[in-house]
Amino acid sequence: MMDPAIVDAGLGDAEDDDFDEAVAVDDELLPDDRYLDRELSWLAFNQRVLELAEDDTLPLLERANFLAIFASNLDEFFMVRVAGLKRRIVTGLAVPTNIGTSAVDALAAISAQAHQLQVRHAHAWTTRVRPGLAEAGIHVMDWNELDEAEHEALSEYFGSHVFPVLMPLAVDPAHPFPYISGLSLNLAIRIRNARTGRQEFARLKVPAMLPRFIEVPGTAESTRVIRLEELIAHHLDDLFPGMEVLDHHLFRLTRNEDVEIEEDESENLIQALEAELLRRRFGPPIRLEITDDMDDLTLDLLVKELDITDKEVYRLPGPLDLRGLFELSRIDRPELRYPPHVPTTAVAFQPGDSNERPDVFDAIRKGDVLVHHPYESFATSVQAFLEQAARDPQVLAIKQTLYRTSGDSPIVQALIDAAESGKQVLALVEVKARFDEANNIVWARKLEKAGVHVVYGIVGLKTHGKLAHVIREENGMLKHYSHVGTGNYNPKTSRIYEDFGLFTTDPQVGKDLNRLFNELSGYAIEKKFKRLLVAPLHLRKGLLRHIDRERRAAEQGKPAHIRIKVNSIVDEAVIDALYRASAVGVKVDVWVRGICSLRTDLDGISDNITVRSILGRYLEHSRIFAFHNNGSPQVFIGSADMMHRNLDRRIEALVRITDEAHITQLLEFFDLAMSARTNSWHLEADGVWQRHTVSDDGEPLIDLQDRTMAKIQKRRRPRSTR
Repeated sequence: MMDPAIVDAGLGDAEDDDFDEAVAVDDELLPDDRYLDRELSWLAFNQRVLELAEDDTLPLLERANFLAIFASNLDEFFMVRVAGLKRRIVTGLAVPTNIGTSAVDALAAISAQAHQLQVRHAHAWTTRVRPGLAEAGIHVMDWNELDEAEHEALSEYFGSHVFPVLMPLAVDPAHPFPYISGLSLNLAIRIRNARTGRQEFARLKVPAMLPRFIEVPGTAESTRVIRLEELIAHHLDDLFPGMEVLDHHLFRLTRNEDVEIEEDESENLIQALEAELLRRRFGPPIRLEITDDMDDLTLDLLVKELDITDKEVYRLPGPLDLRGLFELSRIDRPELRYPPHVPTTAVAFQPGDSNERPDVFDAIRKGDVLVHHPYESFATSVQAFLEQAARDPQVLAIKQTLYRTSGDSPIVQALIDAAESGKQVLALVEVKARFDEANNIVWARKLEKAGVHVVYGIVGLKTHGKLAHVIREENGMLKHYSHVGTGNYNPKTSRIYEDFGLFTTDPQVGKDLNRLFNELSGYAIEKKFKRLLVAPLHLRKGLLRHIDRERRAAEQGKPAHIRIKVNSIVDEAVIDALYRASAVGVKVDVWVRGICSLRTDLDGISDNITVRSILGRYLEHSRIFAFHNNGSPQVFIGSADMMHRNLDRRIEALVRITDEAHITQLLEFFDLAMSARTNSWHLEADGVWQRHTVSDDGEPLIDLQDRTMAKIQKRRRPRSTR
């Protein structure tokens, strides 16, 4: 019998016909209402973030941080997902969503849920987190709570640091209504001309480059701050001398900021992207947030001038734009933060008895190395791998994908150093990474100036795979050193994103990566690979074959088990395959951070499917796919979520794990997450997520991330014996 691992990372082609026929027959048994709406599921994910902010057992500054994360998440949701639905409606492309509802109905459902969540979010700050911080000695003050001496000190600060950069804009026959930039915080001001008695309107933008919270002079025993917009509002007379300030209200506008590029019609992708980024600033409005005390006269003016509907107005119990709480969360009060987790160096990369800098290549030659960030250090693994490659005279070439990274990244610097030392360096830069486009253009040009061969992938596809490939000459032969990961080559996010990465010298992985990079930088069409599953041509197909193999095993009475960990699962083909497997008895465990269109309440279909979600101090970001395979587990890690964009419009790669110890590590990590003893959210009927934090006897459940850190920190390099 053909070993499925020998042909490629999927199954043999001989089974294609039977596989397709089984799919066609079984589809007739699946109900039409078998998917949860992806947009409402995303809002449910952000509600889970909000529940962390509402959790009184968590440290206060962490709760403030979760409020800021909720706000930032929701902004992006409106700028991209809601904007996309509106665009489809306006252009007449109002095709049904994945649950069959129209874009109009989907938008109405989103609006209702988003309104509820934003009000709940505001109340979480005003009634829970802010009072809690005050009890802990961190006071967010209002102007009327301060005494005269404090008013004077703040007025002096306003005059020297704030007033010079403010730009009040009048609205009258000589001054048209000004452009309102997306996500800016603004004051709508009504004033009366003392000479004519006529009422006028003015708009004042709160400068984004200034601190959102200004420290109030006082004792060192507590921290007291005032919001920047509050300080500005009480000095409006300074901005409109000779005028009577009648009223002022805060408002904030969200615009469509998604980027669309017709790559096929663009000769220069960078120039086209730069032009589109300029247009992004002027995208149509999609949400207007106002404080709940805004009068109808001011609101009517804003609605008219901004050409926005009443349903797109979000009246909130202030303050607006709680992203500013990121500033508060950085206050130096360790007792109000999570206890510190200090990443350790992966055992394979730990220094020996001599404490000299370890040879990364030597460590990888001894066997595959699996690293788990942020529990294991990015700096002493991925970064060290590329930095050593850059300075090693035996290294001839480095090839790498870059999707998101920091502007001062040592990864980028390592590639520059390698190119300047005469090595062949290829950087496949994804300049279309959403909201990182401008940054990516900057450092792509920096790489080009240093002599790096910079390419931008295949037309129509984003390169999302996390791949690095080093070719080194050893004893007259070329040896491949490869890294395949689940997370970006970004030293900053590696401290808060949970990810796995595999280092290997397996010649087959090296050949797969070499061919893949050649195809991405040249004109070749993707072929099959041996130890990789690569999108868009084969990744979905390969996973479906693995799922179907488990289904067939269950039908034959054999043990069958599927484990999937992803950020999102939306793809209908994958979901339907899991339903078919579950229906015949396959145990299906899904661990998802964000969107989940899979239902667990379909009688006779999803009875064997369990879905969990875990949110915490780290963002669960790794993707794991594990199949029982008749007792010989096949396990993959990589960059792909189960979404159309990942499987059809991106270059993604999963690598098959072959080391038995690594397979055991991944399965144990997964099973701990799915355990009833672990703190998590459970997906229940009708798409409701229920959080489980204590056991039946009232004991706190296990924190997966704390337990994982404690376990990894116990690993130590064995000391040599003499």
